[in-house]
Amino acid sequence: MNTFVCIKRVPDTSEAEVKVDASGKDVDSSKFSFDINDADNYAVEEAVLIKEAKGGTAKVICAGPQDADVMIRMALAKGCDSAIRIDDPRINVLDPLQVAKVLAAAIKGQEFDLVLTGCMANDDGAMAVGVALAEELGVPHAAMVKKVEVGDGKIKVQRELEGGIGEVVELTLPAVVTIQTGINEPRYAPIRGIRQAQKKELKVVTIDDLGLDENEVNEAGSLIELQKLYIPEVVSNAEIIEGEPEEKAEIMATKLVKGGLL
Repeated sequence: MNTFVCIKRVPDTSEAEVKVDASGKDVDSSKFSFDINDADNYAVEEAVLIKEAKGGTAKVICAGPQDADVMIRMALAKGCDSAIRIDDPRINVLDPLQVAKVLAAAIKGQEFDLVLTGCMANDDGAMAVGVALAEELGVPHAAMVKKVEVGDGKIKVQRELEGGIGEVVELTLPAVVTIQTGINEPRYAPIRGIRQAQKKELKVVTIDDLGLDENEVNEAGSLIELQKLYIPEVVSNAEIIEGEPEEKAEIMATKLVKGGLL
């Protein structure tokens, strides 16, 4: 069972104030710390669990700068076998379709049974890369998956739908699956694994190495244009009604009638 798992380096904004930079099209990340995308962490664990149960390999793919190597090495320390990092400033990371094209180019030509991604990116909330990746690879997919059962040439997955509804889908391999958080319990990397990870292959490539034309994946070739980033203004329209209970009830009823709610 040969599995690829795609991971993304994202900022941790839980304890840092988010500010738009001078360009108006990006955020000031100077005070952010960075780590693996939350859902991708579960995808890494699922890839390692499948490898442990079925044998084969688990390989990491990441499109990002050299700073992402720390995050990639942690995935290798947890049990993944090797990694490919695509480092090229020409890649338009704001367009999920173009990102999918880059990831697909790194996978095509290699033997694979399953590709795992996180179901959603923490930084921009996008959920399209995994689905678009399946289209680029020409294989079936399932999104928002919370359980994976690997069979002979097929996988059975449970998907989480809206309204608490679940769905069971069977896919013929090879396939792409986007992993939901909570599907498993991601392990901590052992000290021995961290040491071994330093010796595992981490190949760095560009879009030229992948045989891609830059106009396929750069901003000029995108159908998406980021026009502006802004912090939404927090406005409160709450009104405190004073007086005796009967008076407050009468005022509330009047407002509801005028507002067309009664």
